[in-house]
Amino acid sequence: MKRNYLLGVAALAMMAGSAQAADLTIAGPWTGPDEAQVQKVLDLFREQSGLDVSYVGSDSFEQQIVVDAEAGSAPNIAVFPQPGLAATMAKRGFLTPLKDGTADWIRDNYAAGQSWVDLGTYADADGNDQLYGFFYKVDLKSLVWYIPENFEDAGYEVPQTMEELKALTDQIVADGETPWCIGLGSGGATGWPATDWVEDMMLRTQSPEDYDAWVSNELKFNDPKVVAAIEEFGWFIEDNRVAGGRGAVASTDFRDSPKGLFDAPPQCYMHRQASFIPAFFPEGTEVGTDVDFFYFPAYAEKDLGAPVLGAGTLWAITSENDAAHQFIAFLETVEAHEAWMAQKGFLTPHKGVNPDAFSDPTLKKMNEILLGATTFRFDGSDLMPGGVGAGSFWTGMVDYAGGKDAQTVADEIQASWDALK
Repeated sequence: MKRNYLLGVAALAMMAGSAQAADLTIAGPWTGPDEAQVQKVLDLFREQSGLDVSYVGSDSFEQQIVVDAEAGSAPNIAVFPQPGLAATMAKRGFLTPLKDGTADWIRDNYAAGQSWVDLGTYADADGNDQLYGFFYKVDLKSLVWYIPENFEDAGYEVPQTMEELKALTDQIVADGETPWCIGLGSGGATGWPATDWVEDMMLRTQSPEDYDAWVSNELKFNDPKVVAAIEEFGWFIEDNRVAGGRGAVASTDFRDSPKGLFDAPPQCYMHRQASFIPAFFPEGTEVGTDVDFFYFPAYAEKDLGAPVLGAGTLWAITSENDAAHQFIAFLETVEAHEAWMAQKGFLTPHKGVNPDAFSDPTLKKMNEILLGATTFRFDGSDLMPGGVGAGSFWTGMVDYAGGKDAQTVADEIQASWDALK
C-alpha cells in the first residue's frame, strides 16, 4: 500500500499534483508531532479502505485553503480550526454538503448532538442551510483548576453549582485567603482570557439561542443580557477575590497567573482556564495528583442544563469524490475516535467510545465533562468578526478590568461592530 506523507507549507503548492496520485487528499492545520498523531488515524483508514491518502499540514492553513479553492485545486477534505471560515467558504460554494442522514447520526451519537449539527450547518450560495461540517477532535474550556491538598487542608469541597462556587469564593475571602488567580496578559492578544469568562457566563445566565444571537450580533453586544454576563465576570475580579487585586488582572500574563496555586502558602485557590493550561504549570506537576480540575458549574436555579464552552476542528469536503464521503463515514466509527484517544490531545463527544481507550487519565476525566454536556458552544470570540472577537472584545475586557463600567465597554464594542458594516 502506498503511503504519501507530505510535509510543510511548501507542500501545499504541490496539492494539485498530489491529487492525481492519491485517492484522497486532506489539508489541515497540524504539523510536526500533531501531524504524526493524525497520520496514525489516517493509517487506520488506509488499512480499512485500501485507499491512498495524502495529508498536507500547514501553519498557514486558513490562508492557503482559500487560495486553493479559488484556484480550483482544493483538497478533497479540509480540516477547519474554526467554523467561521468554513461558513464563508460554504456561502461561496466551495464546500459540498455531507450525505443525508449524517445530521441524524450526529444527534444520536454525540453528546449535545444538536449543538454539533448547528455548529456544522451553514448557508449555501443560495442561502439554504446545509450540513457541511463534521466535528472530530474537541478542546474544552469550562474548567477550574485547584490543588486538592490545599482544598483538603482548608476543608473546602469541590462545588457542584455556580451558587456553591460563589459561596466557596466568599468563604475563602472570609477565611482571610484569596480565592482566584486571573491574568489577561498575552502580548498583542491581551484580554482574550476574559472573553472566555464572559462566554462561559453567557452560557450560564442566558439560553443557547441568546448565545448564538450574541455571536452573530442579532443580540447586540450592549444588550442588558450581555452586560449582565460581563458583570458576572466582574464579580470574580473584585479586589478581595483575586490575587493582586483587580488592578493586577490585566497586567498579569495568563501563563503566569496559575502559578499562585502552587505557592506555599497559596496565593490563590482556583484558576479558570482551558485544558491546555498544564503546559504552564511548574515542571514536574502531575495532573490528578498535584493539581486537579472540576467543571466550571452552571447555576442550579437557572435550569440551563450543563453547558460547555470549547473549540474543535471540523472536517468538510472541499473537492467531492467518493473517497471523501467514505472518509466522513469513517469518522463516524468508534475506531476512528479511539485511534486518537490512544494518543494525546484528543477529546470527543462520541457517546459510543470506550473511555478506557484514553492513554491519559486526565483526558479521560475531561471527556466525561464533555459527554455530560447538554449544550456545547464554540468560543464566541473566534466566531465574531476579527475586528471584534480579536480586537475590541479583547481591549474592552482590559478596560473593564481596569475599572471602566460594563455598559460603557459594551457600548464601545457594539460601536466597533457597527463600524465594520
